[in-house]
Amino acid sequence: MNTYTTDTSVKPDVKAFFDPDTNTISYVVKDPDSDACAIVDSVMDIDYAAGRISYRHADEIIAYVQEQGLKVEWLIETHVHADHLSAAPYIQQKLGGKLGIGKNITVVQDTFGKVFNEGTEFQRDGSQFDRLFDDGDTYKVGGMECLAIHTPGHTPACMTHVMGDAGFVGDTLFMPDGGSARADFPGGDAGELYDSIQKVLSLPDETRLFMCHDYGPNGRDIEWETSVADEKALNIHVGEGKTKEEFVKFRTERDATLDMPRLIIPSLQVNMRGGELPPADADGKRFLKVPVNAL
Repeated sequence: MNTYTTDTSVKPDVKAFFDPDTNTISYVVKDPDSDACAIVDSVMDIDYAAGRISYRHADEIIAYVQEQGLKVEWLIETHVHADHLSAAPYIQQKLGGKLGIGKNITVVQDTFGKVFNEGTEFQRDGSQFDRLFDDGDTYKVGGMECLAIHTPGHTPACMTHVMGDAGFVGDTLFMPDGGSARADFPGGDAGELYDSIQKVLSLPDETRLFMCHDYGPNGRDIEWETSVADEKALNIHVGEGKTKEEFVKFRTERDATLDMPRLIIPSLQVNMRGGELPPADADGKRFLKVPVNAL
């Protein structure tokens, strides 16, 4: 396992935006010493039954950034989400910034390019993004050094992004009473997920961890911030020293009982393109495909 160096003395300001339709939390992360910021895991709204896209959630983030006088330097996707659509290109058009994702986006694009029968015109090289992060890569938001950690298992392209004392884990972990995300999507692996979680838990105990999703287990209020120390002690799936074998057995059995996410079909088609809709046909119309018995 790699040893990752982080500086928990740097404490970015983190503003969360919760989307109740998809139980997704997006973040604006501000460098404490400048007006530079990053936006993590934005959401584009979809009325699936009506086939209508809108940007209410993204507009809230844009308004906040503008009101605070911030400069967007990065738009980060922790992974290719299967339960919500990314608004990154829309926000990028309004506010600028570079769009980044893990380099194994190419694996995801190859897998789902075939599922959705995209043909040769769909580029499977990650060129829809401005930066493809490798494990251990660093980048800056203002003067704040940020670290990308490859944390596969939920998907092959999952990354945890550490900005100062704040880690954005995507779907690698949930709040301690939520446990962990599923590992049964194409390219997912429960053993890899366990190893990835151990990478996150090897960060300093005081590191703040921010979730991509929360579902309010047992009726509690929605929460999205915890810490490495609390996850190690309290996480119901991996806390208190649970073994890899115990985790894989539990995760595999549980995943076999889960339905596919409600928005998986539109989400994958859009998100593997960096948040862009499929190209228009000769009449200017855009379509999302529904593969039958393919997922």
